[in-house]
Amino acid sequence: MNRMTNLLATVVALGLFVGGGVVGWNLLTAKSETIAGPTCTERRVEPGEALTPNLVQVNVLNASGRGGLANRVSINLQRYGFLEGGIANSESEIPVDHVAIFTDDPEDPMVQLVAQQFQVAPQIVAPDVPIDPDGVTVVVGPSYTDLNPAPPTEIAATRAVDVCVPLAEL
Repeated sequence: MNRMTNLLATVVALGLFVGGGVVGWNLLTAKSETIAGPTCTERRVEPGEALTPNLVQVNVLNASGRGGLANRVSINLQRYGFLEGGIANSESEIPVDHVAIFTDDPEDPMVQLVAQQFQVAPQIVAPDVPIDPDGVTVVVGPSYTDLNPAPPTEIAATRAVDVCVPLAEL
């Protein structure tokens, strides 16, 4: 009887071990089925309403040759409340001395708000490279100095502005 109990316990343990191994292998090799959800919430700022930095994403490109400048400018703009955008070296052929904003729409209220954040007024130019359609693209050059120490924290939208506010991951 003792031998039969040991044999039965061994068979059950071996069955659990093999079954657990099969289930584990299936879980390990299973394809992930994630459902892509929205990455942001659409918001419209109507004419006359306040457009604030927390609604504007800023992408910063470095045309200065100074390593890390785009990252530092991006961090400082985030301290002013702007949303983080892309950071990269500029591949544009447009010469930028201090700072420029690349846009096809110079009257965009988001562009106007970002432009007021710099000590030296930025050039506003049509881009010669692809830019991210979300937000405002700023290019900093070799003579870049700093941000405006007391910039406006909002402007009245002169027209309707559709913004995509990123969802915070919890």
